[in-house]
Amino acid sequence: MVYNYGMKNYTQTLREHNLKATPQRLAIADALDAKGHISLEDLYMLMLKKFDSISLATIYKNIHIMMENCFIQEVKLPHAKSVYELTKASHAHLACSKCGAVEDISLDLENVVAEARAKSSFAIESSELVLSGLCKNCR
Repeated sequence: MVYNYGMKNYTQTLREHNLKATPQRLAIADALDAKGHISLEDLYMLMLKKFDSISLATIYKNIHIMMENCFIQEVKLPHAKSVYELTKASHAHLACSKCGAVEDISLDLENVVAEARAKSSFAIESSELVLSGLCKNCR
């Protein structure tokens, strides 16, 4: 299920994902909306500014349950720590191998998956595509 998160009010959207709209989860959603893609460590540093006693374990717990309920998703990057984003329509990612910037790119992944199915005996269940290279600033 894909949602439009442009509304900046995540209370109802969290509830639609069977999640309580706690202050921590609302702050995580705001951070993901503002940053686009963020590592757990960077998210933790942002959350410490809002909740001075929040623990890294609390961040992990919330990220895990928000992923289980498809509110956010993990982006696994080659040779780097994963980042997290709000769940969106199917898309690929561009990752800068120098500065670590991550950008969304709209590509027709269905054609890639269809071609992979045709050329293999795999029953493909999910797909992620991360293209690595140098961003405009690092070139």
